[in-house]
Amino acid sequence: MVFTKTRLACLVALAVQQLSIHAQAQTASSAELPEIKVQGARELPPSYNAPTATTATKVEAPLRDIPQTVNVVPQQLLQDQAVRSMEGALKWVPGIGLSHGDGQRDQVTIRGFTAIADQFVDGLRDDALYFRDLSNIEQVEVIKGPASVLYGRGSSGGLINRITKKPGIDKTEVVATVGSWNQRRGEFDLARNFGESGVSFRVTGAVERADSYRDQQFLRREALAPSLMFKFSSDTSLLLQADYLSDRRVTDFGIPAYRGRPVDVPARTYYGAANARNTDFSESNVTSLGFTLNHRFNDQFSIRNAFRRYDYSLDRNNTLVGSVNEATLRASLNRSNVKRDEDGYFNQTELTQKLDTAGIKHQILYGVELGKQNKDQLFRTRNNIATVALFSPVPPVVPFRVTAAPSTDNLGIMKTASFYMQDLVTVSEQWKALAGVRYDRFEQETDERRPGQRDLNRTDRAWSPRVGLVYQPTLTQSYYASVSKSFQPSGESFPLASNNADIAPEKTTNQEIGAKFDLFEGKASATASLFRLERTNIKATDPVTNRLIPIGVQRTDGLELTFSGELPSGWQIWSGYAYLDAAITSSIARDAGQPVEGKRATLTPKHTANLWLTKNLGHGLRAGAGVNYVADRFANPGNTVVLPSYTTVDAMVAYRVAKWDLQLNINNLFNRDYILSGHGTSPNLNLPGAPRNVQMTARYAF
Repeated sequence: MVFTKTRLACLVALAVQQLSIHAQAQTASSAELPEIKVQGARELPPSYNAPTATTATKVEAPLRDIPQTVNVVPQQLLQDQAVRSMEGALKWVPGIGLSHGDGQRDQVTIRGFTAIADQFVDGLRDDALYFRDLSNIEQVEVIKGPASVLYGRGSSGGLINRITKKPGIDKTEVVATVGSWNQRRGEFDLARNFGESGVSFRVTGAVERADSYRDQQFLRREALAPSLMFKFSSDTSLLLQADYLSDRRVTDFGIPAYRGRPVDVPARTYYGAANARNTDFSESNVTSLGFTLNHRFNDQFSIRNAFRRYDYSLDRNNTLVGSVNEATLRASLNRSNVKRDEDGYFNQTELTQKLDTAGIKHQILYGVELGKQNKDQLFRTRNNIATVALFSPVPPVVPFRVTAAPSTDNLGIMKTASFYMQDLVTVSEQWKALAGVRYDRFEQETDERRPGQRDLNRTDRAWSPRVGLVYQPTLTQSYYASVSKSFQPSGESFPLASNNADIAPEKTTNQEIGAKFDLFEGKASATASLFRLERTNIKATDPVTNRLIPIGVQRTDGLELTFSGELPSGWQIWSGYAYLDAAITSSIARDAGQPVEGKRATLTPKHTANLWLTKNLGHGLRAGAGVNYVADRFANPGNTVVLPSYTTVDAMVAYRVAKWDLQLNINNLFNRDYILSGHGTSPNLNLPGAPRNVQMTARYAF
C-alpha cells in the first residue's frame, strides 16, 4: 500500500467523527470532568484510563491538554495481564516494535526508530543495558515523538518513563506466582504513613526463579527498592529512594534464518554452547540512590530538585550464529565475552511559575540538568569457533574465555549541561498552547587502552524546540497540532569510536495532528494521531572506504488509534491500532548484498492491533481476554529475512475472597508458533515466542 497523507487523513477523520459523536452526546449531561489534583503517593483506582501523565510536560496535566501522543500503561492493566517485564508491558502499546536486546537488556523500537537508550525512571535517564523489574513500578508512560526539549539527547521515536511506587499510603501486600517452566516468583509491598509526623516509608521487593521454553534458559532475579518520605510542612517534602537489582540468565540470541525466513525448528531449539547456563550467561547488577526535594514558595512559585546516582555492571558471555551456509545447511558460531562497568549521576533543578497575565494563564517550567557518566567496556570476540547443523543443532563445547585480543577496550566519559524552558498556556477555555526549547552541551571523551588507538573527544551543542496548539470546543474534546525536534549525537549512549567521532549529530523532526476524547463522564478516553517522523543525517557505511558518513534519511508516516477505560456496561477495555510506513528514503549503505535505500525499517510492522477486555462478573469473580496482532517485520536492513505476522490470544480469570485475590493467566491460548522479536541488524538472530503457558498468582493484602 502506498502511503499518502490524504488516505490517512481520511481514516483519522472517520475515527474522529465517530468518537466526536459520543463525546458531544455526553457534553450536555456532563458539566465538568473530574478534577485533576497533583498528589505525591496515591493508591490509584482500578482503571485502565489514566487521566494524567508527567512525562510529556514534567508537570502533572490532564492528557487532553498535551499536544502530543502519550500512552500510559496503568497498574491495573499490568496486574490483570500478569506482566513481569518491560517487554510484556510495551507489547500492548501501539507503534512499538520488539527487539530481544542481545539477550541482555530491554529494547524496543518506537515509531520505527530504535529506543535502546530512551529509558527513564521518574524523569531521570536510565540508559544502562539491563532487564528492568516491575515490582516497584506504578505505571509506564510512553511519550511519542522527539522529546529532547525536556530530556536531552535521543528519543527519535519517543521515550519510556517508569513511574515508581512512592510512600504516602498504608499498604501491606504479598504476591506469590507460580507458572509454566518452573516459574516461582514472590513480591512484597510494605508502606506506612505516620500521619502528623510527616514521615512515611515504602519498601518493595521481588525474588524470581524460572526455567524457560527455550533450552537451557533460566532466570535468577532479586530486586529491592526502599524509599522514605519526609513531609516537613504542607509546602516542603523530601523523598529518598534506593534501588537494587540482580539479574542472571542465558544470553539468548534466538535462531537463524533460511531462504528468507527463520528456520522451521521447535521454539525450544538453542544455537549456542552445550553448557549455556555456565558458559552463555549474562549477569547484570544495578544499584541506585537518589532524592527528590520539593518546595512551594507560594501560589506562584515552586521548585523541585531531583538527583539519581547509579552503578551498573554487566558480565555477558554468548555463543551465537554469525553466518549460515544454505548450501551445506550449516550455521557458523561466534563467541564473545563482554564486560561493562558504569557509574553516573544526573541532577535536575526545575522551577515552576504560575502566572496570569490579562486573563491568559501560564504554567512556566525553567530547568537545569547536569550529568556525568563513566562507561567502561571490554569486548573479546572470536568468529567461526564451531559449526552446527542448521535444522538440528547439537550444541558444542566451547571455551569460556575468548583469548583473542580485545576488539573494544576503552573508557567513555559523557558530560551533560542543559537549560530548558517550557510554557503551558491557557489562552481561553477553548485554546491552549505548549511551547518549549532546550539547549544542550554534550561532551564526550573516549580513553583508549588498546595499543595504536588514539583517544577521541568531541563536544556537541544543540537547540531542541517544541510547539503545540490545542483546541477544545467542549470539555470532552481536544484537537491538536504539534512540531518537535531532537538530536542524536554520535556517541549517544556508547563511547565514541574512530568511525563516528567526526560525524555531527543526527536530527529528528516530528509533525503531528491528533484528537483526544474523554468519554462516559471521564471513565474512558480515545485518541487518534497522524504524524510524519523524519530523521536526517543518518550514519551509513561507505562501501568503498568502510567509514561511517552522514548521509540518508529515515521517515515514518503513521496513524495511531487508542481506546481505553470503563464502558457503561462495566467492561474495562484497553485497545490500540498503529499503521507505520517506516522506510529508509536515502542511503548508500548495503546489507546482505542489498541496497538499504527504499527498504523498510527493521523490526517495524506496518500494522499492529490489540484488544484487551475484563469484566466483574459478581460474587468476587472477574474474567478477561485479549488478542494481539503483529504484521510481518524485516529482521535486517537489507530486508532479506521476514519475520512473519502473528496473532496471539491471552485470557485471565480472577477470584476475590476476603483479603485474597487469586488469578489465573493463560498466555498464547491457542499455542501459536511465532517469532516474537529480532536483533534489527542481523538476519540470523530471531527469537521465537513462548508456546501456551500459565501463571497462577495469589495476592494477599494484610
